[in-house]
Amino acid sequence: MNLLEQTKELCRLYNIKPARSKGQNFLIEEKIYDDIVAAADLKSDDIVLEVGPGLGFLTAKLAKIAKQVVAIELDDKLAEVLRAGLLAQEILNVEVINEDVLKTIDKFSLPPFNCGFKIVANLPYNITSIFLRKFLSETENKPELTVLMLQKEVAERITAKPGKMSLLGVSVQCYAKPEIIQIVAKENFWPEPKVDSAVVKILLGRNPFIDEDKEKDFFKLVKFGFSAKRKMLKNNLAAGFKINQDEAENKIIHAGFNPKIRAQELSVVDWLKLCGKFY
Repeated sequence: MNLLEQTKELCRLYNIKPARSKGQNFLIEEKIYDDIVAAADLKSDDIVLEVGPGLGFLTAKLAKIAKQVVAIELDDKLAEVLRAGLLAQEILNVEVINEDVLKTIDKFSLPPFNCGFKIVANLPYNITSIFLRKFLSETENKPELTVLMLQKEVAERITAKPGKMSLLGVSVQCYAKPEIIQIVAKENFWPEPKVDSAVVKILLGRNPFIDEDKEKDFFKLVKFGFSAKRKMLKNNLAAGFKINQDEAENKIIHAGFNPKIRAQELSVVDWLKLCGKFY
């Protein structure tokens, strides 16, 4: 059986009805699974955190290379299928955790993660931003490398260049270097979603742009800057900091920028320059 046939058969056997609300669109193209594994650049001593393992096709591939895989699956039935499938294949280096990854964040400072780990995840859109924030900025023990399957639009926001920057893009790029590995057409999933996806590789920088003592101020500034998409930056910052527009404009000019600039035109480095003028 091909992957589509296997996927449908497992869903029939376990009475699984893929839920759009949970982002349950199963990847059915084996080459893309192989490409994801290749992007993770796995070594035999790697610890991998897999989020959203689904039916376990990727899990089995990761387990063949990595030392250990910890697979976190929120859905009870999918966790059951995953355990049964791993047992049938005699794969013993995978731990399945049937929990919400966002509620288990404290575990990633404990063994086996405390010696370094990588993340491979097929994330639903509704947790992408908070997931990235927690793992890139809020946890002490950060992943050295993250490979994510995301909606194409979200992937493009994360990897955007000045001119098309977003709050999410700035938030990721100030801690890491993201790149789109490949676009994955919606036809490669079952059930077929409404939009295409993309595989994104995020390499954590050794030296984050922002000092810890300036982090809160930096993101306060950026959030003010993106508060109204259609307005010029000076208007958003004036409203956010409760100052007049002339004062906001002067600070923008002194930072070396055009007074009519908009938030999406600034890079992470540009925001840092601006931060020095507002604090």
